[in-house]
Amino acid sequence: MDKAKEKVQRFRAREQRILDAALELLLEHGEEKVTVEQIAERVDIGKGTIYKHFISKTEIYMRLLMDYEKSLAERLKTAVALAEQGDITAPARAYFESRMADPGKDRLFQRLEEKIIALNLAPEMIAELHNIRNSNASSLNRVFERRMEQGMLKNVPAYFYYSTYWALVQGAVELYHSKSFANVIEDREGLMEFIMDVGVHIGDMSSRKAPEGSQTSHHSDSAGSALG
Repeated sequence: MDKAKEKVQRFRAREQRILDAALELLLEHGEEKVTVEQIAERVDIGKGTIYKHFISKTEIYMRLLMDYEKSLAERLKTAVALAEQGDITAPARAYFESRMADPGKDRLFQRLEEKIIALNLAPEMIAELHNIRNSNASSLNRVFERRMEQGMLKNVPAYFYYSTYWALVQGAVELYHSKSFANVIEDREGLMEFIMDVGVHIGDMSSRKAPEGSQTSHHSDSAGSALG
């Protein structure tokens, strides 16, 4: 392997280890207690080496946020392609599974973003993050619009669906961590799966009872579809 390429690969690998270590520490201790020194110690490198990759702890956090949103974007891109091939619930599943697979991480990232915005620490990176998120929303909205045109979803403004998805996830994540519900919820994982299933079927018109005498065979082909 070319020495220059090998050096770049080692640099990127070390950068990913820094990000992974930061995320581990954040989940273990919370954003208020994590320091650059702790991250360096977890990766087993010097503190100065961290600054060869990131100018500040805020930049590390922003990279985590953007990587999270980009991962969702990639999953949605694949899911939309699957929907065009007939797997019409793929985009909905991709959205809910991406955000609800790890409620602790999703909640952490919500807090990080809110604090960085409140302190105006990285306005340009926040703008980039929001551009990625807006692109994800637009991708989903196009799916909603196509399904409404096909009569498979209740006809409302497309952003109603995306906003409802967002609200469901926010509520689910808070519920997952709620101390007041701790004694009520016996199966948190099962509850999360149920909420995802509800989200996938929001606005679904395929299971509505057809007028008497109408053809209903097509409903069985599209049952359970909220998205595509």
